[in-house]
Formats: sequence, C-alpha cells, structure tokens
Amino acid sequence: MNKMTKRILLSVMGVLVGGVSVGIFKLAAFGVDPFQSLMSGLDALIPIPFGTLYVIVNAVLLLFALVFDRHYINIATFINLFLLGYVVEFSYTTLLSIFPAADMLTRCIACVVGFVILCLASSLYITADLGVSTYDAIALVMSNKWKLGKFKYIRIATDIVCILLGIGCYLLSGGEAKQIVTFVGVGTVATAFFMGPLIDFFNRKIAIPLLEGKEK
Repeated sequence: MNKMTKRILLSVMGVLVGGVSVGIFKLAAFGVDPFQSLMSGLDALIPIPFGTLYVIVNAVLLLFALVFDRHYINIATFINLFLLGYVVEFSYTTLLSIFPAADMLTRCIACVVGFVILCLASSLYITADLGVSTYDAIALVMSNKWKLGKFKYIRIATDIVCILLGIGCYLLSGGEAKQIVTFVGVGTVATAFFMGPLIDFFNRKIAIPLLEGKEK
C-alpha cells in the first residue's frame, strides 16, 4: 500500500472515529467541543436532520476558505464535510437506543471514552495531513492570511464565538437555560485544555506508526 493511500485511509478513519466520539459526547451530555456546541444550538433551532445541517454549515465555511485561501482545502476537508455529520447522527441515535436513560455513571464513562476517542481521531486526521476542516481553516486564514494575530489566540476567539452562538441559538429555539450544560460543560473544557498531550501520545504510538510503518 503506497503512502498516499494510507493517508487517505487515515483521513477517513479519523473522520469516522471523530463522528462516533461526538455521538458519545452527546450521550454523556457534559459538553462537546466548541464547534459542535454551535452545531448543537443550530440543531435545536433549525428543524432538519443533523447530518444535512452539518453539510450546509460546512459548505458555507468552505466557501469562505475557497474565497480567501484555498491552500487549506484538500481531500480531508471534503471527507469531513460529507461524512462527519451523518456519522454523528447515526452514532448518537444508536447509543440512545442502547442507553435511553443513561445514569450518571454511564454518562461519566461516556465522557471519558468520548474524549479519548476524539483525541485518537484528531491524531489520525492530523497525521494524514490532507487538509483541514472548514472550521479550522477560518482561524488559519485569519491568522496567516489576514495577520490578525497568532493562531492560538484567534482559535480561542473563534471557539468562544462558536460557544456563544450555540448558546444563543439554543435559547432562541425555546430550550431551557439549565440544559445548556449538555453541550457546553466539562467536556468542552477538557477538549480545550487537555487534547494536545493526548493527541501527541496517539501520534507517536498509533498514527505515525500506521503511516510510516512500525520501524519508524
């Protein structure tokens, strides 16, 4: 198997595993990553299937990236665009059928498992190096193209905007304020502060060996 084929497979695996991890996070109801916080708010507000909504939102972001800097758009971008939303929808629906009324212990386990799987998915996706998601491209364009500041600070700003928009959309949908913790909570904090070290671990132990061979 040549290297490009391996990179494409890693991208697909990363998106599929990432979609499952978001479904697990939704079951845990302890918060999801900032972009998924926005998607959760929009999902509550707009009455269409989540998978379709995900494609529409990402198509808008894709247009932004194509207009301002198409360098960040590659195969993985489109794999993410057309697959992730439907994988999230399927995995969450399946988990709800298995755990229709998850207790606190189940939710805590789901939060930890979801976080670990999300980091593994991110590692596979990053190691493949075949483009970034449309959301990632926004901060990269603002930092590298528009020179508005360092990427890490721009990313923090876009994450905060996503969370606030997600909360706003959820409240506009008629959702109860106390339910906001289901998509903005400890899971959101965990992804913001602790993903880096675990992604690095999975890079070294799983993703890079899969791409380069165990001898690497």
